[in-house]
Amino acid sequence: MSGKLNYIQQETVTGVVPMMNSERKYSFLDLFLTTSGFAIATWCYTQGAYVAQFLGFKQMIINIFCFNLIFVMIECLPVLFAVRYGIDLWIWLRSVLGEKGVAILSTVISFANFGWYAVAANLFASSMINLALSFGVELNPVIFKPLLGTVCVVLGTLIALGGPEVIKWTNRFLVMALLIVGVIIVAICLFAVPLSEILKVKPVLAEGTTKLQNFMLSAEGNIAFAFSWSTQALVLPRLAKSEKSGYWATSLSYGAVAPFFVATGGVMALAMFVRTGVYESDPTKMLSTLATPGFALLSLLLVAFANIGTQGTGSYVNCMIIKSGMPKLSYKKLVIIAMIYVSGLTIWGGVEEYFGSFISLAAYIQGPIIGMIVVDYLIVRKRMLSLKSAFFIKEHDAYKFTNGFNLVGLGVVIITFALAMLFVYNPMTGMIKSNLFLVTTGSGFTAIFGGLLYWIASLTPLKSYMLKDRNDLEIL
Repeated sequence: MSGKLNYIQQETVTGVVPMMNSERKYSFLDLFLTTSGFAIATWCYTQGAYVAQFLGFKQMIINIFCFNLIFVMIECLPVLFAVRYGIDLWIWLRSVLGEKGVAILSTVISFANFGWYAVAANLFASSMINLALSFGVELNPVIFKPLLGTVCVVLGTLIALGGPEVIKWTNRFLVMALLIVGVIIVAICLFAVPLSEILKVKPVLAEGTTKLQNFMLSAEGNIAFAFSWSTQALVLPRLAKSEKSGYWATSLSYGAVAPFFVATGGVMALAMFVRTGVYESDPTKMLSTLATPGFALLSLLLVAFANIGTQGTGSYVNCMIIKSGMPKLSYKKLVIIAMIYVSGLTIWGGVEEYFGSFISLAAYIQGPIIGMIVVDYLIVRKRMLSLKSAFFIKEHDAYKFTNGFNLVGLGVVIITFALAMLFVYNPMTGMIKSNLFLVTTGSGFTAIFGGLLYWIASLTPLKSYMLKDRNDLEIL
């Protein structure tokens, strides 16, 4: 009996068993710091540098904060159900995508998400190489970048194996230190390069593009940035003690803290352009150039270790996503498999080269899912889920739909993805397909249209197919 109890307790923390109120250990501050630590790895600086190429200083600040905050506030609404039921987004998605639909999409999305952590690992390696150079030790990047990047992945894996409690205590230190560093970095940039000079920097207009197109291309980057890890963001809130703390901790960390670091990266990139005439996206190089030697060392060290914390949180989150689709898989084995996979991507080193396209494609898959889950939660299913069907209790098979697939939900994802690629914006070629992009962006379109299409489907005879679970609601 004790063995069975231990198994249930373990599966509650690193599995899909619903978490009871008494088992939740994350206060508002704990969840805020953990989600902030998850969001503010050095890829934020990279994202800021990417946006800075399209816009001047004032437009960049408006773009980063407005587009991130608006969409984050909407996409975080499902956090409320995560806390209410003690489950993560992907358990609810069994009602939208079906049992097998979740198994396939959760795996595909997680393997795409792991690209983020290869970027973080490579930036960790760059930080350590620059740190060594500060002490007069020159490390060959060809050898040491993949080696040190792999070390980052391994250390993050050890944190992930410790579970939510280790992740919580790791982020308590790292996030507070990084927030202080972020403020100081902005001050150093403005000291190294006067604000008046930064304000004079004109955006680089691609051939044949207008200022409005440039603005919306940068908006696409910011919205895609938020959407590309949105389904990851909705795993941790089930650990929160209350719905209010879960929602606001998640919304503020992704809607305010993360954009602050993106903006910091943008300021650094503009300052570097004034100083060197070149846009730089590697934050380690920017820190080494702009900061004083002493602070550069400290900030590089903290930035480096921030990536380790992000690796740990990201590994936990994405392995939990995969378990939502394939619950019988061992969490520890998944973490080890993830370590091998991310290490391979890190050694390859090609993810950074396709950074903009990568985040947009990830967002194109996850955008319609976010749109559907918000509509499903608020309008279609009206905040009521059958847990017996969600966990496939005997004789409760509402979420098996058609051989395990909800054809409506999967159809919405496929149709929305295709329309966005063909008629709105192709992130692989960077080609704007229609003026609709100038209103919604490509990623914004996937969320809006995906949610709209799913809602329209619920107004047709398909409603009875989508709501097979209504007879199970007496259990709630």
